[in-house]
Amino acid sequence: MPIPASWSGPLLSVLRIAAALSFLHHGTSKFFGLPPFPMPAPLPPMLLAAGTIELVGGALLLVGFFTRPAAFIASGMCAVAYFMAHAPKSLYPSVNGGEAALLYAFIFLYIAAAGAGPWSIDAARSRA
Repeated sequence: MPIPASWSGPLLSVLRIAAALSFLHHGTSKFFGLPPFPMPAPLPPMLLAAGTIELVGGALLLVGFFTRPAAFIASGMCAVAYFMAHAPKSLYPSVNGGEAALLYAFIFLYIAAAGAGPWSIDAARSRA
């Protein structure tokens, strides 16, 4: 049985929320140690910038506020992370450890184009 087309909006919101929660925890790990992950102290400038985008962008995406620009910036950061940190190790994402960065880049690029979905502050603001 196929999924009804009427579910596309709510499922877009679910995708945005799930991806944002997962992305946000990268920022909380860098700045607050939650979840614990070994990070150099102090954070180098590139990790500081990435953590800021993960924390602020992840929070904005989670609630669906300024979703398109936040998703576009997050997508770009993930693409840069992939090509700077992962791609030089190997051509294959499963070998170079870059599967998550690659998926985030394309999920956030899609969200930047599609919008936040109906369960968001952006949608509530457009209805008002």
